[in-house]
Amino acid sequence: MTSSLLDLDALTARVLRGDPLTPAEGLAVLNVPDTDTLKLVDAAWRVRRETFGDTVKVNVLLNAKSGLCAEDCTYCSQAKGADTGIPRYRVRTPEEMLADARRAEAAGAQRYCIVLSGRGGTWGEVRQVAEATRQIKANTGLEVCACMGLLLGEDGQRKAQALREAGVDAYNHNLNTHEDHYADICSTHTYANRVETLTHAAAAGMSTCSGVIVGLGETPEQIVDLALTLRARRADSIPVNFLMPIAGAALDGAQTTAHFTPWWCLRVLALFRLTNPRAELRASAGRELHLRSLQPLALLIANSIFLGNYLTEEGQAAQADWTMLADLGLRPATGAAAQAVPDRAPPAGGDIRLTLDCVQ
Repeated sequence: MTSSLLDLDALTARVLRGDPLTPAEGLAVLNVPDTDTLKLVDAAWRVRRETFGDTVKVNVLLNAKSGLCAEDCTYCSQAKGADTGIPRYRVRTPEEMLADARRAEAAGAQRYCIVLSGRGGTWGEVRQVAEATRQIKANTGLEVCACMGLLLGEDGQRKAQALREAGVDAYNHNLNTHEDHYADICSTHTYANRVETLTHAAAAGMSTCSGVIVGLGETPEQIVDLALTLRARRADSIPVNFLMPIAGAALDGAQTTAHFTPWWCLRVLALFRLTNPRAELRASAGRELHLRSLQPLALLIANSIFLGNYLTEEGQAAQADWTMLADLGLRPATGAAAQAVPDRAPPAGGDIRLTLDCVQ
């Protein structure tokens, strides 16, 4: 199917009925001409509005352990052998995590994401995050998402259960790229390891957060298959990251992202919305860099963002995000910040410059 034969009205009606896109239709979405992409954005907006209305889920992420990773993911600034000059430190204490969570809530967040670098959390780190979660739950109204790498075998199952029993609501572990391409970007673990991690997190009762990093060298067909795979896995939350080239990483991304345009990125987001109409779709890392002046249109497709900076790279100031939401007529899903948005005022906590967006 070519993009010229794509009937967006009929396709939108089918999506709203719960019918999946075919791979050919997914490719046609990616091939919509720039001149027709606003029509595609409108179709995605109709689907987004059906489930999420005019609300946006606001997330804040803590880089609770930085660097010190033995994995060789070629895109990552924290990977083994990467010469990126990032800060390196051990896991934060529960008290430090609670203090940071309080700032996140004051800044208007509904979900607080705790990210640790490394192959997988040790039992000591699991206990630290579990205690932090108990304190955060007792002292704030935040949801908690943990991102601690792989959960493998019986030990991984027990760790997932311990996190859930402590109150962790969700677990993030991105598929990142297509199964057929995975060995090209990482040799120290497999795509199957990532799938197993998501399986254990879901079995423990945690909501699954899993997405992609577009720009690792995947084909359009693989992007479509990833979107359909996440639908089949019933991912509750899907962060769509656009690779941010990082000097010193094994894959700096300069060549893989050279073809990106704002219109292309909007079509990628629309693909993930139309294939996953009821998932929380997050416009994540790289939105400022690659969407540029069209960035606000992404929030007519996605219904979730991070505030502030990314894991090791800078994003735009939180106040700029609040202004963008206000200009679009969108509001936070919940939280005290909802009253601040129409006046374009920062939430009670003021501006924040936290580290955001898990791409493990």
